[in-house]
Amino acid sequence: MRAARIVLAVIGVLVIAFGAFVLVTSVSPNRIGGLAVWLLGAVVLHDAVLSPFVVGAGLLLRRAGRTLRAWVLVVVQAAIVLGSVLALVVLPEIEAKDQGPKNPTVLPFDYGTRLLLVEGALLLVVVAVLVIGVVRSRRPGRSSTARTTG
Repeated sequence: MRAARIVLAVIGVLVIAFGAFVLVTSVSPNRIGGLAVWLLGAVVLHDAVLSPFVVGAGLLLRRAGRTLRAWVLVVVQAAIVLGSVLALVVLPEIEAKDQGPKNPTVLPFDYGTRLLLVEGALLLVVVAVLVIGVVRSRRPGRSSTARTTG
């Protein structure tokens, strides 16, 4: 186990070094500040918005249905994470499109509508997974021990 950790740590350091090399050689110095702001913003959004939202949703779901199975919480929290990250990625495009890009071919699509369509599809998939899971768990002939171990 110790050897595996050392190997993973060395690989991590090498990947970081490679990323730093690519950053220094391919990004002009006047753009590094903007990149740093973007990265800091991503960390703040994750730690201050996304993570508390997912934890809060999990707590509310547990309170709403004290008998909810763990897989239900996993499915709903995964959907919240996917939907939130998708929105965080697409919202800047929506804002840039509203401001009017200098080159109309840079942002050619209606990102707001597409975001709603993808979020709706995600919601449909989550509802389908939950319905299928509930139906399968209530099938006659499945004992409570089979549900907890299977």
